[in-house]
Amino acid sequence: MSEEIKHNRRRFLGTAAMTLAAAQLGAFRSANAESKKAELADVPDGPPDSLRPFHINVPEAALIDLRQRIAATRWPEKETVTDASQGVQLATIQKVASYWQTGYDWRKIEATLNGLPQFVTEIDGLDIHFIHVRSKHENALPLIVTHGWPGSIIEQLKIIDPLTKPTANGGSASDAFEIVIPSLPGYGFSGKPSATGWDISRIARTWVTLMKRLGYTRFVAAGGDVGAQVVDELGVQAPPEVLGIHSNMPGTVPADVSKALNCHESPPAGLSADEQHAWDQLDFFYKKGLGYAIEMSNRPQTLYALADSPVGLAAWMIDHDARGEELMSRVFDGITEGLTRDDVLDDITLYWLTNSAVSSARSYWDYSATAKKGFFDVKGATVPVAVSAFPDEIYTAPRSWSGKAYPQLIHYNKLPKGGHFAAWEQPQLYSEEVRRGLRSLRKSM
Repeated sequence: MSEEIKHNRRRFLGTAAMTLAAAQLGAFRSANAESKKAELADVPDGPPDSLRPFHINVPEAALIDLRQRIAATRWPEKETVTDASQGVQLATIQKVASYWQTGYDWRKIEATLNGLPQFVTEIDGLDIHFIHVRSKHENALPLIVTHGWPGSIIEQLKIIDPLTKPTANGGSASDAFEIVIPSLPGYGFSGKPSATGWDISRIARTWVTLMKRLGYTRFVAAGGDVGAQVVDELGVQAPPEVLGIHSNMPGTVPADVSKALNCHESPPAGLSADEQHAWDQLDFFYKKGLGYAIEMSNRPQTLYALADSPVGLAAWMIDHDARGEELMSRVFDGITEGLTRDDVLDDITLYWLTNSAVSSARSYWDYSATAKKGFFDVKGATVPVAVSAFPDEIYTAPRSWSGKAYPQLIHYNKLPKGGHFAAWEQPQLYSEEVRRGLRSLRKSM
């Protein structure tokens, strides 16, 4: 049998198997069409403001379909450079695909999530999914933690025990938190907005409603990436319920620096060594790393391929920023400092199974439609703020900029390691930072 015939036969068998799995999955979804999340979870009906228990139950047909789509990937040729300057390298993404197809087990993370208290509640016409873990310690400080893109609730799983059970994780009972981890609108198991308008300001207001619905009249908030925008906005809105915020990607860039970066000008004179380093990081990101955000802010609906190709989705998500790509790519070469292969694929598979690649991309359209400041610009937060500056973040916020950006800066620390997904990559360091950074606010409860 010629190689061409063998190839065509494999393609035919793969297509046939994928068609069968798709038919099974389609039949399952049709049978549960009255519930928009029925193919993924059992969510009891209830009043709009009720808290409905949430349980994940991904049908096997969806996992068969995923593996068959990975197997049927049509690969391009290898990149023409010897590094990742053209994007996620072919050898890397093929290692991702191989493990995803033959070694990865979604059921492990599904069981982990189902072992946590999960709920859905309707706020402002949209279902919001969240994890809510209480602490056994008295006077635990309520904390809402917000993920970003391409993250999810998966990012925060490793910090739940350290923050809710501090005495078992190197802390004291007085450091305990009660933690709420919501899925952003359009992400994961939260509802997908059917109209525009779910911008950062609206999400911040929604989080206040959520926390009050859970019975918390005073709380703190933390976040990175999009979550950092949300906590900054909570600092700007400064509702009486918010005691303070913690950010690992703070908005501290001065106006003159921001203008020079956006206009591709030279840096302002007189920058300190830390400020120059931050400039160099941001200058690289603005010139080489901003493509995904521009596309999702301007033309998110065009990204149909992300909903059709799991490998395409994986490459798009891994290629968030150069250092983040390096940290995630290396785990498929056996270097598991910070993350594992399963960590990376748990997050990507969640996007795939919830078909939230395009809906999460559309969120950038909403964010940018009303944004008055850039992602890294000073927003004007007036509440107490704690800043943790990680070296492999898109930029490492200098202390000097942080002090000017946040009039009530109560904590600043530059960490020895960690990047964009700080809670996910370095949960111990991150948890210690949240404890230390927000400790002084407990007396205000």
